[in-house]
Amino acid sequence: MEKSSGKKNTAVLISGRGSNLRSLIKYSKTKKSFIRIVLVVSDNFSAKGLDYANKSNINNIVIKYSNRKSFEDRLFKILRRNNVDLICLAGFMRILSGKFIKKLNKTILNIHPSLLPKYKGLNTHDRAIQNKDKYSGATVHIVNDKLDSGKIILQKKIKILKSDTRKSLEKKVLKIEHRIYPKAVIKLLSSD
Repeated sequence: MEKSSGKKNTAVLISGRGSNLRSLIKYSKTKKSFIRIVLVVSDNFSAKGLDYANKSNINNIVIKYSNRKSFEDRLFKILRRNNVDLICLAGFMRILSGKFIKKLNKTILNIHPSLLPKYKGLNTHDRAIQNKDKYSGATVHIVNDKLDSGKIILQKKIKILKSDTRKSLEKKVLKIEHRIYPKAVIKLLSSD
C-alpha cells in the first residue's frame, strides 16, 4: 500500500448499502485525496457496502451489536490497532456515546439527510414533506455527544417539488450526499 505522509488513515462506518462509502472510496483514490481508507466497519453482516470494501481491497470487519458498551469497546480497539485518524459515518445507524467520542479523541464526521439543525434523527424526508418545506438537502457535520448537533462542515440544499414523495426526495438528497461528503473531507483536512 502506498504511503503518502499527508494522508489521514480513515475508517468508514456503515450499516447498509454503502453508497456514500463508494463515493469516499472513489475520492480516496484520486491524486489530491487527503485520506487513505484503511478500514470499513459495519454493524450489519449483510450490508451491501462490505462488497465495495472487498472490491477495493479495503480491510473490513463486522462487529455484532449486542449492546453499546461491548460494541464500542471492540470498535475502539480496532480503530486504535489500525491507527485511524479520521472516522466517517456513512449511513451508520448507531449512535456513538459521548464517552466513546471523548475517549477516542479523533474527528468523527457524519452525513445527515437534512439541512441541520432541522430534522435531527430519523424520517427526515417525511418530516420535510409534511411540514411543506421549500428546501431539503444534506449536511456533513462533526459528531459530538448530542444527536446531529456537531459543528457543520458543509451543507447543500435542493428544492422540494410539490410532486416529491419520500422516495423521490430521498433519491435527490442521496445524490447531493455523494457529492458533498468528499468535499467536506477536503474542506476539513485542507485547513488542518
